[in-house]
Amino acid sequence: MEDISTSLADSIKQISVMLLIIGGGAFKQVLVDGGISKYISGLFAQTSISPILAAWLITALLRMSLGSSTVAAMTAAGLVVPMAHQFGSNSIMATLMVLSIGAGSVFCGHVNDAGFWMIKEYFGLSLKETLLSWTTLTSVLALAGLGAVYAISLFV
Repeated sequence: MEDISTSLADSIKQISVMLLIIGGGAFKQVLVDGGISKYISGLFAQTSISPILAAWLITALLRMSLGSSTVAAMTAAGLVVPMAHQFGSNSIMATLMVLSIGAGSVFCGHVNDAGFWMIKEYFGLSLKETLLSWTTLTSVLALAGLGAVYAISLFV
């Protein structure tokens, strides 16, 4: 029984990351099928907020709550599709929204992020040191990405 248990555990280790990514896609589809994407689109359509900032904010909030950059980006992409369709799927604005989602997906890595714990253990940091360094780094990276997307939008 112990050999079978070890064999199963080793097998799951090999595909665990893929299962998490697929699970994130399922979460995105639940939100889309539930009408959340249309609701969010309608919510932001009634405001004067930039679609670039809206896509970034949605992704950043998902990233902070879910912990996974991949799941946050996939979920946010599904949620902002109705917003992007307002501009046309091949428009520059849709492309900028995709870049904004990418920037927002790295925002504020903290204790619910596997990368956070990997950095903490690899560098032998305390929890406080990791929060001060890694969380700050990922937040600055995401904000710089958002700034870069806005800079690009000035030229295209």
